[in-house]
Amino acid sequence: MEFGAHVSSSGGIDTAIDRIHALGGDCVQVFTQSPRMWRPTAHAQEAIERFRAKRAEAKIGGVVCHALYLVNLAAPNDTVYDKSVQTMRATVDVARAIEAEAVIFHVGSHLGAGFEAGLERVCTALSQILEHCDGGTWLCMENSAGTGSTIGRSLDELGVLLERLDRHPRLGVCLDSCHLYASGYDVTDPSTVDELVAELDERVGLDRLRALHINDSAAELGSNRDRHANVMEGLMGENLGAFLAHPAFQHLGAYLEVPGENKSGPNADEIRKLRELHARWTG
Repeated sequence: MEFGAHVSSSGGIDTAIDRIHALGGDCVQVFTQSPRMWRPTAHAQEAIERFRAKRAEAKIGGVVCHALYLVNLAAPNDTVYDKSVQTMRATVDVARAIEAEAVIFHVGSHLGAGFEAGLERVCTALSQILEHCDGGTWLCMENSAGTGSTIGRSLDELGVLLERLDRHPRLGVCLDSCHLYASGYDVTDPSTVDELVAELDERVGLDRLRALHINDSAAELGSNRDRHANVMEGLMGENLGAFLAHPAFQHLGAYLEVPGENKSGPNADEIRKLRELHARWTG
């Protein structure tokens, strides 16, 4: 298993490698553009080449890109929908250029239009976006924590999307421990994690699980509230190790998205705690 975190790429996308290396990480997740605006960043070819060179020199393993949180592939509003598709395609293009393994994204919300209507919008969008995925870059749906009109809260919903897209060979999933907990999966219990893995294998396929987001939770089990907490500081605490140490996950990259000290993001101490938690549960 590789241990890493989401880090900033401010100052050039290659700086993400500098940051994760300084934190002692093995893998890294980045935004390919500002998370606060739709406009994509025009990355200089030199920065892309530096990213690949630094990655090799620092021996960073997995690289994944996270799509903007603004993206809503189920949006009934055409303007938001079109911007979401364009942004996702641009993100995939950058991911391919830096040779990332995956683009991770939240499916979105139908905002009251209905699950079937939202599903149709999502499948149309993903068909276009998947045309840009080739080589080693996958598109990975992340399970969500939300309630109401959110799509992707369960493995069943992710499985439906996969089937509707004819099980595209580059469509996978990323599991987030905090989102699972918020959705009612008690991933602090080894037997529940076994059941989760069996369900994932049946509905999606273990080969399509490409990454893990490891976050403790500041919200209660089944709350449907997405509130990340630092490792060992949330409600899962030590028992988050039941999820982290499952044998089916040991070939994956584990990416932190925790608040960190003073809400400044993951730091070296968080990665250290993650490694130590893993060691305690696998030792």
